[in-house]
Amino acid sequence: MTAQDTVAVRGRPAPRAAAPPRTPRPPRGRGRTRGAGLTPWLYLAPALVVLGGLLAYPVQQLGVISLFRYTQAQVSGGEPATFQGLGNYRELLADEQFRQVLLTTVLFAAACVVSTLAVGCALAVLLTRVSAVPRLALMLAGLGAWATPAVTGSTVWLLLFDADFGPVNRILGLGDHSWTYGRYSAFLLVLLEVVWCSFPFVMITVYAGIRAVPAEVLEAAALDGASQWRVWRSVLAPMLRPILVVVTVQSVIWDFKVFTQIYVMTGGGGIAGQNLVLNVYAYQKAFASSQYGLGAAIGVVMLLVLLAVTLVYLRLLRRQGEEL
Repeated sequence: MTAQDTVAVRGRPAPRAAAPPRTPRPPRGRGRTRGAGLTPWLYLAPALVVLGGLLAYPVQQLGVISLFRYTQAQVSGGEPATFQGLGNYRELLADEQFRQVLLTTVLFAAACVVSTLAVGCALAVLLTRVSAVPRLALMLAGLGAWATPAVTGSTVWLLLFDADFGPVNRILGLGDHSWTYGRYSAFLLVLLEVVWCSFPFVMITVYAGIRAVPAEVLEAAALDGASQWRVWRSVLAPMLRPILVVVTVQSVIWDFKVFTQIYVMTGGGGIAGQNLVLNVYAYQKAFASSQYGLGAAIGVVMLLVLLAVTLVYLRLLRRQGEEL
């Protein structure tokens, strides 16, 4: 009889062998989470370095010049640059024309963004409803408009709406009506050209998103008797919201800083500056009037407005529970 049997016989439990000590394990998920959090930044690092090099220095120089009195005399070296602090910005805020141009730019950009999104999304839905040949033709036409340089597209649109030789006036029976003479008709003409060269980006992007939506979801909506507008509003739009965020922000940036179309189609801002937008106004101040400090201040204001609009839009979406 062994010692363990003797202890068991006396009514005492036999002693168990001591378990080997366990090494502490790190909490699950922390190491993986840190590595997963750094991985996207590692992929983005090359692009961030390039963008930082291309954008950081010009933006810094723009901000510095906006704080000085910097005219042709300072550029040629005849006079030293005079530090003004926020003097250029105070001059802009006191300028009635600047405030009017800023309001006009915001309204014009908003109209361009809404029109571009409406046309692009409608044509994206249409691409899913037509056969292969019309779909290919529409895509090629859209990509052709998108690839056309802004100067070329603006010149073609001017020829189409020319008061003497344009086919549009002949088709509509308007005689020698000048589209660029009136303020609102000139803005309308520019808006049509901006939408024409911008909607393909929205159309192709939204169409790719629609193709990624499961067919079962759309079939279920159709079986429930939902109309096309109802399917878009209740099914497609919520599922495509991240894509719509991208195209909306991109359209806001593009349309807010429109320059070529306004400059070419209205002759530098229209009669007596009635079609000025901020980009053209900054160009006139900086290069036509040689007030480079004032033009740089307008550029900084445009940058701040775009950042504010983008951040407010993204904040509103995050409040609605969207993951961006």
